[in-house]
Amino acid sequence: MTDEDRNGPPDTTPQIRVIAMPSDTNPNGDIFGGWLLSQMDQAAASAAYEAAQGRCVTVAVDAMVFHHPVYVGDVVSLFAKVVRRGRTSVGVFVEAWRSPREREAYEKVTEGVFTFVAIDENKRPRVLPDA
Repeated sequence: MTDEDRNGPPDTTPQIRVIAMPSDTNPNGDIFGGWLLSQMDQAAASAAYEAAQGRCVTVAVDAMVFHHPVYVGDVVSLFAKVVRRGRTSVGVFVEAWRSPREREAYEKVTEGVFTFVAIDENKRPRVLPDA
């Protein structure tokens, strides 16, 4: 089964699970896309930290498309997995899925690849440890 064939979220534990709150809305009352991007960056950073075995910083995010909106009260589950390792960088694929709190139904809202660079105590790039 490919990712495109899947009708639900990955069969793994989410890196982060959070409830969309009224304070996370834009002036129109919709969940702000920047809030969702921030949650995705946090999930990706957690996976990147594990892979880099230490501090790392976000340097790029692939183009993002918001497939479906997120509503106040939705449970947002973020799944992250390392998909690329370079000499000093790591790429992390993140999927964001929404589920209304009152029922178990899932809808993918967005996905993207976040690139991180491992840094040392002087904030300079460092070589990743062996996997």
